[in-house]
Amino acid sequence: MRRAGLIDQAVERFREEVVSGRWPVGERIPTEADLVSEFGVGRNTVREAIQSLVHGGLLRREQGRGTFVISSSELTGTLERQLAGGSRRHYLELRRALDSTAASLAASSRSEADVELLRELRDRREEVWSTGDRDLRAGADLALHRAIVAATHNPLYLQLYSSMLDVFAVHMRDEEREGDDEEAAHRRHHELVEAIADGDPDRAAAMVAAIFGPFMR
Repeated sequence: MRRAGLIDQAVERFREEVVSGRWPVGERIPTEADLVSEFGVGRNTVREAIQSLVHGGLLRREQGRGTFVISSSELTGTLERQLAGGSRRHYLELRRALDSTAASLAASSRSEADVELLRELRDRREEVWSTGDRDLRAGADLALHRAIVAATHNPLYLQLYSSMLDVFAVHMRDEEREGDDEEAAHRRHHELVEAIADGDPDRAAAMVAAIFGPFMR
């Protein structure tokens, strides 16, 4: 029991290093010897605690290179695995449902600071679109939609949505957008933000439906 308790404590301490950003995503964590010295636990305890976080999807071991942080949330890894097998339509239906509900809630809960940020991110999205860079486009679009979720002031919603962003970004980069009217898309995003600013939940939700409509056909 004492042994298991030590491992659980080490897992929690290492998880906190990841979640807090002290061990950033993409970076290699300290060596096993350094962890033993820094945290005052045995080598086997360190090894088993690290393995637990590897199974949890926070860390990845790379032969000859060390152990790297691959996610700041165990939920992200789980969701990525679960969502990886979905079809294009499944993905679009999920995003439309999440974004529509978020827009409706945000229209009822947003602050003036939220509205100011949404307008800035909306304008940034439009600026980035002209570059044609799919990574930049995906990032700018998701930053706006994540900010809409944040404007709901529901921390659970934000955590769930944020955990899905990497999956959403992959789908956006791979999504063929031929035939989509970019000016119409910009206009819909403009109207979406203004509906939230006006405190109109029904109009905000309707604009999300309009945004996803061309891709659901």
